[in-house]
Amino acid sequence: MEPVSLQDFVCALDLASLPRVLRVCSGVYFQGSIYEISGNECCLSTGDLIKVTQVRLQKVVCENPGTGQTMEITPSFCGHFSPLTGPQSYATLEELLSAATRRSKKLPIGFMSTHRITTEARVVPRDQPLLLEDVEAYHRTYRARCVLDTETRPFILHLPLSQKGPFWEWEPGAPRPLLQALQDPALSDRLFTCPTLPWRSLILRPQYELQAIMHLRRTIVKIPSTLEVDVEDVTASSQHIHFIQPLLLSEALARGGPFPLPTEILEVPEGPPVFLSPWIGSLQKGQKLCIHGLASPPWRVLVSTKGRKVPRHFLISGAYQGKLRRRPREFLTAYDLLGALRPGQPLRVVATKDCEGEGIDSPGFASLAVGDRLEVLRCGQAHGAKGQDIDVLVCQRLSDQAEEEEEEYAEIEDEDQILLPLYFSSSFVEEMSDNRRYNLEDLTAQFPLPCEVKVVAKDSSLPVDPLPSFPGLRLEDKITEPFLVVSLDSNPDMCFEIPPRWLDLTVAETEGQPGQPAGPLAVATVEELTEAFYYTLRQLPDFENQPPPPRPPKSQGLRGQKKQSGKDKSRQSSQVSGLQQAPLLPKPKMKTLPQIAKDSSNTYSKVSAHRKDPRHTKSVTKDPDDDEHDYEEIFERFQNTL
Repeated sequence: MEPVSLQDFVCALDLASLPRVLRVCSGVYFQGSIYEISGNECCLSTGDLIKVTQVRLQKVVCENPGTGQTMEITPSFCGHFSPLTGPQSYATLEELLSAATRRSKKLPIGFMSTHRITTEARVVPRDQPLLLEDVEAYHRTYRARCVLDTETRPFILHLPLSQKGPFWEWEPGAPRPLLQALQDPALSDRLFTCPTLPWRSLILRPQYELQAIMHLRRTIVKIPSTLEVDVEDVTASSQHIHFIQPLLLSEALARGGPFPLPTEILEVPEGPPVFLSPWIGSLQKGQKLCIHGLASPPWRVLVSTKGRKVPRHFLISGAYQGKLRRRPREFLTAYDLLGALRPGQPLRVVATKDCEGEGIDSPGFASLAVGDRLEVLRCGQAHGAKGQDIDVLVCQRLSDQAEEEEEEYAEIEDEDQILLPLYFSSSFVEEMSDNRRYNLEDLTAQFPLPCEVKVVAKDSSLPVDPLPSFPGLRLEDKITEPFLVVSLDSNPDMCFEIPPRWLDLTVAETEGQPGQPAGPLAVATVEELTEAFYYTLRQLPDFENQPPPPRPPKSQGLRGQKKQSGKDKSRQSSQVSGLQQAPLLPKPKMKTLPQIAKDSSNTYSKVSAHRKDPRHTKSVTKDPDDDEHDYEEIFERFQNTL
């Protein structure tokens, strides 16, 4: 085939013969863009091969051959077109008949008039198709016997050959829709007429968009047919050529198969590594892979080790078959206790650190000692030292006495509640007696995350399971993300899972059948993460927790105010020499809290104060304002005594 322009090739193309392979014989380059303009390919080099897979009509430019004016119509244009036999019109019917005789054209002849024709029998509208069937002699003159096709029946008209036009000759037959007029090869160079358009004759110039495949192009290339490039059809001699089309793992996942899919790596994404597994080093350009399909189940658990100076991080598949046992959780602040509180699930902890309430600006706070047992009830609000409301955690102090004593003091213990400000820093360990062995699916379904566990039985399907060697693991969160099961062509029996979201390899499909493993796929269910990728996962929306509330600024409180008052009075006293400051006095008590029922909900409630266990501390029921007055009277009596 000789080289032709791309426009001529597309206009003469039989769409049923697609796909066709073309070779570019003369390249083209548009200065506006190296690669594309408005999504279309605008740079083709000489020698490039193009595999045309689809042709789509974009628009049609209608041109008036007399004036050169143009107008555009869409492919959905509803008008009908009739082809004209020549580029000229005729002034009379006699000229039309003479031109047909010179071309040896036989009757009947189709024609139309650009003006209305009025006869005694009927008025013929302009541009109405007529068929000249014969020439008859009538009173020493000749007249044309014409047929007008109406909706009911044909109507016979007799027009003199001297009838003035102008007239246009057209091909007999029904007018054609736009697409049929363009697809008929015999009408490629003909003039058309359309009653819907303002011009009597026009030239149709279609503009197409070619969708093609090119070497190492990941997406379909779109080429306009008006691109000034010459091409040659080399389909017959290019049957052996395979067009390499890059494919991302995310695209293979989105299209859903077919699997297994043999591929070859073309490019590995740049950036820090994701996993520390041995197979990660094999993912290089040229490595052949087999994609087996979507991993099941789609969820995984992010895990960090406990008990080591430098923690290690893992991603455990939901298919992990090891056995786990729960470990008590550790909490460093009251805010951590609030985060672990769940409705309907009691949370009991043991204090592992002594803590005095001297520096806490919460009047209802009670000191904690090592071994104190608490049950976390709910979150509430209390009045601070400066009268402002602070967020607190309402807890129930539990007794270690026998059941008989617990029944005796049941009513008293209901009132033995303490308030912990959410910014309070201490150390707590969860109290539990659960020796059951769980699999990963049951554990995550029954208990909220984060959760601390110990692997007591390894996954027997793994050659090496690293998790049982750690004294404890922290299950941080469940991640639902699609993974692809992949194996190396050199070792089809060992499979691993790749997340296209974070490791989106560029591959190309290869020919041939992939190697099939001898038995069921052995998939690695535990993958160690790099520290950089671990923190990438921590930035996911599921990990965006609200930070702890800021601690209120420290203030002197009531004790500091009384010290200052004692200093002023001691300076005024002449009976006590050398007395520089007031003696330490008993800390005033606040009004007793009303009884608070146990509730594990997160609903805030406001409490004004708290009292300690009546078995250890005598309660004071006076108002705090009265405490200040009592303090002054005691101090005055103390001065008089001296």
